[in-house]
Amino acid sequence: MKETRHTTVSTQAGPERALLVGVDWRRRTESAFSAEESLDELATLAKSAGADVIDRQMQVREKADSAYLIGPGKVEEIVALVKGFEIDVVIFDHELSPTQMRNLEKKLEVRVLDRTQLILDIFASRARTREGQLQVELAQLQYLLPRLSGHGAEMTRQGGGIGTKGPGETKLETDRRRIRGRLAQLERALESVRGTRGTQRRQRQSVPLQTVALVGYTNAGKSTLFNRLTGAGVVADARMFATLDPTVRMLALPSKKKILLSDTVGFIRNLPTTLVKAFRATLEEVTEAALLVHVVDGASEEAELAMAHVQTVLEEIGAQGTRQLVVWNKADMPGFVGAPEGAARVSAAAGMGIDELLTRIEAELPGQALVHMELRVAASDGAALHRVHENARILKKQFVEDHYEFEVEMTDAAAKELARYRHLRCDTV
Repeated sequence: MKETRHTTVSTQAGPERALLVGVDWRRRTESAFSAEESLDELATLAKSAGADVIDRQMQVREKADSAYLIGPGKVEEIVALVKGFEIDVVIFDHELSPTQMRNLEKKLEVRVLDRTQLILDIFASRARTREGQLQVELAQLQYLLPRLSGHGAEMTRQGGGIGTKGPGETKLETDRRRIRGRLAQLERALESVRGTRGTQRRQRQSVPLQTVALVGYTNAGKSTLFNRLTGAGVVADARMFATLDPTVRMLALPSKKKILLSDTVGFIRNLPTTLVKAFRATLEEVTEAALLVHVVDGASEEAELAMAHVQTVLEEIGAQGTRQLVVWNKADMPGFVGAPEGAARVSAAAGMGIDELLTRIEAELPGQALVHMELRVAASDGAALHRVHENARILKKQFVEDHYEFEVEMTDAAAKELARYRHLRCDTV
């Protein structure tokens, strides 16, 4: 079997020294990330989790080895690397079966993680709200439960004779019962939290404000854009999955129309199904939005692939039919190649294109057409003057005798409220 090797030695200090392992499947589809690109992403994930990536290994295979995923010869090579580089953890860029994980840990004599476990660990460190923490624990236990059987069989062989249940099997059954009991507790706690969130969402919906949700591949710059638009101060850094818990802020568009803007968890290739299910609260903000602003890292060579993976997740959660505005971010970066036709072009970090983006968001929102009006309001009518300034984009304003005359743009809903002050004409934009 043909094998390739790519090694990168890092001098950065870190709590754990990691070795990454990937497999290049010969029958990979053309639309998928290459094995090297996937391993690059795994390296970013590992660094986000706090690991120091010491070495990377790749093997080309037709199919997975049932015992180790990779071939036995490659396993022996990794054994030597683990000892030579004093590796603490070996991370595979593929989901391992319980048998494969048990065999690898026995052979390598260090901790072995797969891609799903690594993502779960990152999620556990990022969740800040009670709901987010419950969701992560639920996903971790759902992942762990079917994997207890492998360790249980090993315990049984160590502790009992043929036809008897030894201490290991007893412990296994106890662990299973405890995990199932904890899963039930988590489900009840989450339903309670979701009930509260549902009440909050209904309260928001009772106010006629549309919701716009930011979506995109992780690290595309959604939180930076969210902060730029709302001044919310949401954590925004280069770590993957820096934002987990849904954040909603009010945003005024150029016409003074107010909307709710929601920041969401970044999507990723092969996002574990348990996490898609567990993070239902974050994703509910996506499924109930009037408009999705799909943020793309325009300086990434894999921008189009990342867009395709986001579309796949949107289909999984039933949001593929929601109107979208594609935004190519990082326009100030050297690798930016230009936005495709129809996409907005911005730099959230530098503030480029933000005014144009707000105008595009307003134009893309369904319903609530903009109205062009001229108003005449008495200078003594403070309440009406306040409503004009709060709800309309003022294009022209002048004082005539004891009145103010305005030329404005506003939503049709706001126009109906100020219809008594209409002067000269009223046109739909």
